[in-house]
Amino acid sequence: MSEKTVVVALGHRALGTTLPEQKIATKVTAKAIADLVAQGAKVVISHSNAPQVGMIHTAMNEFGKCHPDYTFAPMSVCSAMSQGYIGYDLQNAIRSELLARGIYKTVSTVLTQVVVDPYDEAFGEPEKIIGRVLTAEEAEEEEEKGNFVVKVGENSYKRIVAAPKPQAIVELDAIKALLAADQVVIAGGGGGIPVLEQGVELRGASAVIEKDLLSGKLAELINADTLLILTSVEKVSLNLGSDKEEFLGQITVEEAKKYMEEGHFAPGSMLPKFEAGVSFVENGEGRKAVITDIPNCKKGYLGKTGTIIA
Repeated sequence: MSEKTVVVALGHRALGTTLPEQKIATKVTAKAIADLVAQGAKVVISHSNAPQVGMIHTAMNEFGKCHPDYTFAPMSVCSAMSQGYIGYDLQNAIRSELLARGIYKTVSTVLTQVVVDPYDEAFGEPEKIIGRVLTAEEAEEEEEKGNFVVKVGENSYKRIVAAPKPQAIVELDAIKALLAADQVVIAGGGGGIPVLEQGVELRGASAVIEKDLLSGKLAELINADTLLILTSVEKVSLNLGSDKEEFLGQITVEEAKKYMEEGHFAPGSMLPKFEAGVSFVENGEGRKAVITDIPNCKKGYLGKTGTIIA
């Protein structure tokens, strides 16, 4: 078996949305990851964190309201917390599954910071809704702090934050070192903790990075062979839900770009998966990006199913 490096991007279905769901979901996900390790692959895992970071953000802010002596937690801190507790469940589930198969390999989670550009246009056009429902009064208070809010009901609001593009991964050398030591690495959870460079210091940014774009960037920077994006469908389709629906198997970068330009893929959903896949394949030799679901993880990695950009 040839040793290949694969970056696996896990969607929210791989993790569940509550603490009990996450315990169950990570055990299923661990079997898919162990299948890749058993194939001789060196594996780096990134993952979604939308329900988890929203829960943490809500909990910390509610706590701050009840206890005035405590400060509210910024988004960057909530993101770090989500990476820690998702990584905790995920690495333990993978470790247990590997040991059950007689595979002795360490699994490590890296709290991962990702540098974003302070002049990214996304900061002027926030799009990611986060946190708890706010009253009109609370929404006004948020705006006075310089935060953005959006109306989500007749008299209810939520915070909305920017989704800048990832520029660099601060802990990249640590990820490479762990990979070289033959460990399974969990990194870049939730798109990473967005930070701004200020001299030698890093400052957390009030933003959320698109998980799939970070996964593609991570795959590029470690020179992976495969970017494996696990979502809710075995294959992506064109003309979804119509009598002209067409499932995509192996396609070229040019075909993928054409479908993107034609508007087949929803922003914030399937579109960033294709953007990540196209960028990854274009910026290296012999690479492929695969979009499929967890039950078909191994088959997708082997090129037997899924939508493959190569």
